[in-house]
Parts: sequence; structure tokens; C-alpha cells
Amino acid sequence: MSKKLGLIIGGLAALAAAPLAAQPRGDEPIAVPRTIKQGIDFVYVDPKMSSVAKRRQRPQNWLARMFDFGASNRNRSTPNPLFYELGRGLQQYQSTWGRLPQVKIPAGAALKRGSKGKRVDLLRTRLGLAPGGGYDDRLFQLISSYQTVHGLGTPDGIAGKATIASLNRGSMHYAQRIAINLERAYRLPLTRTFDRYVIVDSGSAMAHLFAGDRVADSMRIIVGTPKTKTPMMAVLMHNAKANPYWHVPPEMVRSLTAKKVGEQGLSYFKNFHYEVLSDWGPNRREIDPATVNWKAIASGKQQPTILVRQEPGPWNSMRNMKFEMPNDFGIYLHDTPHPELFAQTDRHLSNGCVRLEDYKRFANWVFGRMPPISGQPEQVIELPRPVPIYMTYLTVTPTVNGVLFRPDPYGFDSLAMPQMFGPATRIASVS
Repeated sequence: MSKKLGLIIGGLAALAAAPLAAQPRGDEPIAVPRTIKQGIDFVYVDPKMSSVAKRRQRPQNWLARMFDFGASNRNRSTPNPLFYELGRGLQQYQSTWGRLPQVKIPAGAALKRGSKGKRVDLLRTRLGLAPGGGYDDRLFQLISSYQTVHGLGTPDGIAGKATIASLNRGSMHYAQRIAINLERAYRLPLTRTFDRYVIVDSGSAMAHLFAGDRVADSMRIIVGTPKTKTPMMAVLMHNAKANPYWHVPPEMVRSLTAKKVGEQGLSYFKNFHYEVLSDWGPNRREIDPATVNWKAIASGKQQPTILVRQEPGPWNSMRNMKFEMPNDFGIYLHDTPHPELFAQTDRHLSNGCVRLEDYKRFANWVFGRMPPISGQPEQVIELPRPVPIYMTYLTVTPTVNGVLFRPDPYGFDSLAMPQMFGPATRIASVS
């Protein structure tokens, strides 16, 4: 990697995160410690994957940074292609929406076709139109376009509360959001670093499979809810497990399993394909669920030392395959028994792990071919070479004409604002 890039091993504080717990925790994620500022910072499970990241990055001229990697650097590693796409989007945004008068519009009733008055005149000024024309077709079209670009739901051409609030935030707010996403993209793999890698974007709930720094394939994914966020981290995938068990975390044995036994009796285990084992150790053995004091576990009087696991099959929450990535947060990629959920627009639905729309297509890509699968449970299939997985969070999509903003369901953009921008900070303009 080039010295000119000023490479710094990023996320060192993240590597000091809590180690794997001594007690078993099953197949459910745990939260990233608050000391890791997930607005921008990645968790670099392997420091070699840190690329060009600097922790607590301060604002700078991203456009100049783009041009610094110009024609003279064509034969060297440069920032990820997504960085350049977002950079062009920032330029286009500044030269269009960013050049409009930044006047404020007072709160009031929704403005729509036929509306007149001072607030309509201010709205026209805000969008670069001469005052006095009322809420005409041109204003309607501009409002619809603004709503589309700024992610304000289905564009209806009506300047309601949300649209007015967005306009009053001003173009600098949105330019800063683009810059935040530029910084995240800057932390993705440099060109010429890996033959293949995967970018898991929890912002759009999409996975992008890169070969030779080009997107070879993309698929929908399901990621964590706003309460159980999928973290931003970089990790190496080493293997997959076909026909996996789902190991119930000890806390869920108390809060879920023991409760269900109290409600449904011991038939719960057979009906939902669970086994009970003596412990989590290598010499564990299957035991009769009737020998366990489920009432004591449900009340918290007894800590569960047993292992409860769901058998492989179509009912299993990981279904056919689990793609393993060693990390302290219990995050992995897997198949799902609920493919119907991929049709939803908002796919922030999981406990933090990533569900894949098409595990066979994904396996075929990471392995180079679909590996042979036996019928045995927990069949471990080693990858020919570890595949880097970069899990990021992008809330701005570059387009041919600029960018499209998406919601910020995790609030990471809001967290990043004070990390990167002080109250008087501005972004260098395209000029």
C-alpha cells in the first residue's frame, strides 16, 4: 500500500473490545460496545483489513482527495470505486440542489397545487423560482423531484410537514450526509487489494459481491432491526456449515424455552424439533428433557447449564447453510426459512445477523462452485481461501444524475455528525 495514502491501522480501540465470553452464548448476536463509535468506525476483526481508515476522521475536502488519485495513480491502489461514485454524487448535488437559495419556510398547513401566499413565495424562492406564480405545475414538479432525491417517501408533490422540515435543514446538512457516506466508502477495500470480497450494506439491506473491484452480483439481505443493529465491521469468512443446528443462547433457554415448556409441556421439543444435551462441552450427550427442572430455570432460580439446540431442517432459523466469520459479536451470514420477507421494502428485521436471499448463489460465488453437501448435520466446508466481508452502512446511493438519500434506521448518520463536523464546519464546494 502507498505511503502517500498515509495508511494507519484503523480501529485499534475496536480490537480491544470485550473478548469472547467464557460462558457459551449460542447462535445469537451481542451488541457492539458503546466505546466503538459506529457512526463511522468499523470493527476491524483482522487489522490487515483496515485499509486507509483513520479513527475519528475529521472533515476535509473529499473532492480534493478524489482528484489526488488521478491519472498519475492509475497503476496504484486507489480508494474503493464506491468512493468515486459518491464523490461525483456530491459534486452533482452541490451544483444543483446545493446552489439554491437557503431560505427558511415557516411552519403551517401543507402547500399544494392552487396554494398562494407568502409561504408559497418563499417555497418558490427556496427552489430557485421567481415569486408570484403560486403553486403551479413547475413548483409541483420540483417538489416531487426534491422528495424523490431526499428519500421522503412516495413523491406526491405536496409540501407537507416532512418536506418543509427537510428543505429547512438546508443543503449543507445533506452534503454532510454524503460526506459521511464518502468516509465509510473510503474505509472499504482499496482497488487491487483482493481478488474477491463482499460488501454487506445494512443501510440498503443489500449484499454486493465484488470480483476484480467490480460488482459481479448483488442480492437482497435481511439485517438487524434498529434495536438489534448489524454492526459495521470487517472480518474474514473461513468456512460454511451445511445443515446447521441452531444453538439456543442460555438466556433464551430461560426466557423462551423454559417459558414454552411451561405453556405447552414437553411436547414442545418434538413439535419444534429441539434436542436437549447435558452441557456445552465436547463430551455432551443427549438427555431426556423431563430430567430438567424447567420451572426453576424459568424463574431464574437455576442457571441453565444444558444445551438446547434446534435440529437441522426447513424449520431451522439458519435453514440449509451458515457462513461463519470469527468475531466477538456473534455475527454471521445464513440461509432462512422465511424467503417471503425479502419482498419487503424495509428489511431491517433480524437480531443482527444477515439472512441471504439466495444462499446457493452466494455459496457458488464464495466457493467458486456449489460445494457437495452431505446429509450429515453441521457439515463444515472450508473455503479455498478466506473471503473478506466488509459490513458497512450506506444511506446515500449514487445515481447517474447525483444521489438518492435513504432513511437512517440505525441513527448512525446522526452519530457521525458530531464525530466529523463541528457547528461551523463546511464542506469544500465543487468550485
